[in-house]
Amino acid sequence: TDDQLRSIEEVKKDMESERPMDRLLCGDVGYGKTEVAIRGAFKACMDQKQVAYLVPTTVLANQQYETFKERMKNFPIRVELLNRFRTKKEQDEVIKKLKLGEVDIVVGTHRILSKDVEFKDLGFLIIDEEHRFGVKDKEKIKELKNTIDVLTMTATPIPRTLHMSIVGVRDMSVIYEPPQERRPVQTYVLEYDDEVIKEAITKELERGGQVFFLYNKVETIIRKKEEIEKLVPEAKVSFAHGKMSGRELENIMKEFIDGKSNVLVCTTILESGIDIPNANTIIVENADRLGLAQLYQIRGRVGRSNTQAYAYVTYKRDKMLSEVADKRLKTIKEFTEFGSGFKIAMRDLEIRGAGSLLGEIQHGHMDQVGYDTYCTLLDEVVKTMQGIEVKEEKDIQIDLNVSSYIPDEYIENTSQKIEIYQNIALAKKEEDIIDIIDEVTDRYGTMPKEMENLLDIARIKILCKETGVFKVSQKLSNIVFSFDINLFNPEIVNKLVEIYKDRIRFSQGVEPYITLRIKNDSGKIILEEVKNFLGIL
Repeated sequence: TDDQLRSIEEVKKDMESERPMDRLLCGDVGYGKTEVAIRGAFKACMDQKQVAYLVPTTVLANQQYETFKERMKNFPIRVELLNRFRTKKEQDEVIKKLKLGEVDIVVGTHRILSKDVEFKDLGFLIIDEEHRFGVKDKEKIKELKNTIDVLTMTATPIPRTLHMSIVGVRDMSVIYEPPQERRPVQTYVLEYDDEVIKEAITKELERGGQVFFLYNKVETIIRKKEEIEKLVPEAKVSFAHGKMSGRELENIMKEFIDGKSNVLVCTTILESGIDIPNANTIIVENADRLGLAQLYQIRGRVGRSNTQAYAYVTYKRDKMLSEVADKRLKTIKEFTEFGSGFKIAMRDLEIRGAGSLLGEIQHGHMDQVGYDTYCTLLDEVVKTMQGIEVKEEKDIQIDLNVSSYIPDEYIENTSQKIEIYQNIALAKKEEDIIDIIDEVTDRYGTMPKEMENLLDIARIKILCKETGVFKVSQKLSNIVFSFDINLFNPEIVNKLVEIYKDRIRFSQGVEPYITLRIKNDSGKIILEEVKNFLGIL
């Protein structure tokens, strides 16, 4: 897709620059992030550098190893695998070859970060699904070599990483565009019910597809497998979990991929990156115990072809959900359309805070200053360190006799109301206000007069910033516009006198101001007059 091409271009440009790359590649599940990584890895190998590809699970390591081997087979590039599936002897052999420079690309789990693993000349590190690695692992990665290029790939970045990208500490590429013919996964959030589960499995098997059943308890997973066999006798059920030996797990996955079994009961080992296009129904039991990014990743295991996929996200019947679990399940239901990973990460950032940029804390509370103030302060520091002059923004005061607020009868929910007030306060241009209008009318219907006035005041603030006005106040039937002396152009006065004649008065001083007499003091007319006046400036 165009987004992939742009991301590949950005990665290559970073690799060629003097500064080591630290780029976050954000793209939804199944949007082809691996393709971008493969091309970056190939470029590094062509420049005689070694590549390490770090993945969170052994199952995914196997899959990505096969992908890389297949793609590099026509080139003199040696690809190796390093994870617990390999015997001690095989692992030692790979480690020896890495040190001698006889391996170009190594795909592996945390094993790559072990003390005994040394590279001859590591140049490029790819981290898949970074939220699965602890900060200690990531700090270790940085220690590997401060001069290597790092590409981090994720569908749902953790708050700390996302925040670092938003404020410009790290670079970010985003893949918004889904692959052709891809359809969003139909998501149902509901209480666990045998009849619904039976129907979901039967429906998938009848169209020749396969089913993932996510059950996250290793101790009773066999009982769950037997339960499903009783429920759907025609199903060929297998099970998999992380405590199995490498060989066992490999065989079960291979059987499932080959279609010898059609329902796989498994733990969260299937969470990251596994790609089985024929599996298009996923059932998650006790979903309230899983994290938001986890749920999102798990749902991304289906719908990886042009077949309509279904996800049944279930929780125990009659269970009282905690507020956080309830929020998570609502979020996963709300964000079913393409490209939601990024929005989910933003929601996570709002719920958990951003954490420390320099230390190990991944999330933290910014209630004391508020997220936007924090971003502004950080942005100022980053710009100052880059030698960019930071202009202090004066707060614009608007004091007009106009009713402008969101009425309770229009939006009852307090938190939703605060969210919309925040969005209005953050509007920087007319497009932002149009977006707010679209969202609000779509969710709550036609806007009341007071809310329209509130948006007009936001428009006035935007115009004030552009024209150097820092205060607009009303005194009886006069509107006073106070100017910043450094931004005031005296020549504008003649133009205003031509238009407004005797309705205008100008006062020169340390803070020059212009007084405009209005014809009518109805709220709508006041706002129109102010907007027209600022438009002339």
